[in-house]
Amino acid sequence: MNKFRSKKFLFLSLAVMLVLSLLAACSQNTADPGESNEPGNEMSSNSGEKVKELSLFIDASWYPVKEWKGSIAEKITEKTGIKLKVTVATDDKQLPLMIASGDLPDLVFTNANIDRMSDSKLSYPWNELIEKYAPEFKIDNTRIAIHTMDDGNFYTVRNSFATQEEMAQNKYAIGNDGNPGIAVREDILKELGNPSIQSLDDFTKVLGMVKEKYPDMVPLIIDKDWIEQYFIQQIGVEALMDGWYEQDGEIEYAIKHPKMLDYFKFMNSLYRNGYILAENFAHANDQIDDQYATSGKAFAHSHTVNVADMDNIAVKKNGGAYTFKMLPSALSSDAKSVSTGLGFAGTFITKKNKDPEASIKFIEYLASDEGKKLTMFGVEGEHWTWNEEGYPNLNYDPSDSEFVNSNGIKWWYLYNDGITEGMLGYVPGTQKTQALMERKAITIYKPEIGLIQTQPDSEEKTIKTKIDEMIKNEKVKIYLSKTEEEAIANYENMIKTAESMGLQKLVGWANQTYQKKKVLFK
Repeated sequence: MNKFRSKKFLFLSLAVMLVLSLLAACSQNTADPGESNEPGNEMSSNSGEKVKELSLFIDASWYPVKEWKGSIAEKITEKTGIKLKVTVATDDKQLPLMIASGDLPDLVFTNANIDRMSDSKLSYPWNELIEKYAPEFKIDNTRIAIHTMDDGNFYTVRNSFATQEEMAQNKYAIGNDGNPGIAVREDILKELGNPSIQSLDDFTKVLGMVKEKYPDMVPLIIDKDWIEQYFIQQIGVEALMDGWYEQDGEIEYAIKHPKMLDYFKFMNSLYRNGYILAENFAHANDQIDDQYATSGKAFAHSHTVNVADMDNIAVKKNGGAYTFKMLPSALSSDAKSVSTGLGFAGTFITKKNKDPEASIKFIEYLASDEGKKLTMFGVEGEHWTWNEEGYPNLNYDPSDSEFVNSNGIKWWYLYNDGITEGMLGYVPGTQKTQALMERKAITIYKPEIGLIQTQPDSEEKTIKTKIDEMIKNEKVKIYLSKTEEEAIANYENMIKTAESMGLQKLVGWANQTYQKKKVLFK
């Protein structure tokens, strides 16, 4: 009997110990849905709470940051309690396929698919989440007007946007790399007698001098994605070929701009005189032009306002002894820059999101003054200090893409604005800063034109896509025409083809849309 009692007691003791150990294990392994249990991931935010992990899809295959790491990402996590599991698109078809399958992450950052993601079936309306979870998160009326869809909701706010009033009030907000520029070799200019370049005529004359004295050198090389931007603005055309411009209160397609033919004739003359190469219009990637410039094979390099500073860094690293300098941002009295941009890309909180409250509060922090400066400039005290005049003193060269990208500076701008981003360009003494200040002086802002956007699967979208694809092919024929007369004939044929494809119907729709949208800005 005593033995039986001893065994029974032993079994009960073991059972109790087993239950207690199971309860302990469960308590250790229980986590909120958004939390990561991987070793080393249990960080704490300022509030002392465990960090939640949200998945983010970046709809840009070229994006230079691939992981949530580095001092900036860590500081954002410290401030918000959020870390991101990042996936960067492999191509431009990946997000549309994810939308079709319903396989979406917590957050989507996109530029190309903003209209498609602005759908209550796919995304939470920001206005509803703000009202429910973040009532102190204030967004100005202009940004709300730009992003409000036909259902009365707005699902994101793009970064990189600023109104003309905001830009005028902030003299150190001078813009960003998304502006065209041309740099030329200083040593060769000196060998040519330092000819002045203050007009397009001056520039083409110098290209001719280069061709004559240095026959093995390409006078002008152009980045494949920036063929049009610099010269089209110098001629006075107010939009790229797939864009809209306003004349006397009416909207017209850019290829019909009164000065568009002048632009084509100018570009064709550059080709016919041997100043640019035919293969420049068929470069396989956007590094070929850089290689020409930084290996000594080209005199002038057309890309962005950052081109001289970037090339000089690369040349120095390669052991070169020459330098580039920027041409003026305005080489013509007709030079005109009209900003119709609504910003670059926006962040969406998808219906698959495991924690919409944490997500909108995460965006609220990024939209704060502290969050915007952290994202755009880096960690205060480590990467920058604030100048009393109203701009950041950077402890690094923002043109050093290797440093900027490796530290994640700027690239976590899931919510930011054109003012903060514009101040990143203000580095006294740099050529980029001078070029941006010159461009700011000739830029006017018309975001209402940017609201003329065709909707997915609409008739207007179909017409515009066909016309733009036709223009992409036909404009190269104009550039490479053997005579000016042939260039004119090819341009006129392009216009006739566009009209046969429904251009006037598209323009009629655009005018109706514009008249409705522009009242939002009054």
